Amino acid sequence: MKKFVLKSEYIELVKLIKLLGLAETGGHAKNRIEAGEVKLNGLTEFRKRAKLRKGDLVDVAGVQIKIEEGA
Repeated sequence: MKKFVLKSEYIELVKLIKLLGLAETGGHAKNRIEAGEVKLNGLTEFRKRAKLRKGDLVDVAGVQIKIEEGA
């Protein structure tokens, strides 16, 4: 499981996927979300700009990411 330290109130789902290298481009990240490859807290998430906050668990095609609060 990967951990992502949040340095602001939230991060958008599409930005997180691109930032962590789980998509080559923003368009590729959007396509993965639209294809149903992404789950947020156990449920398939289709909102590209879903706001992720501390405690959220994201799964992108089997890669799990835990959102943690920064210092």
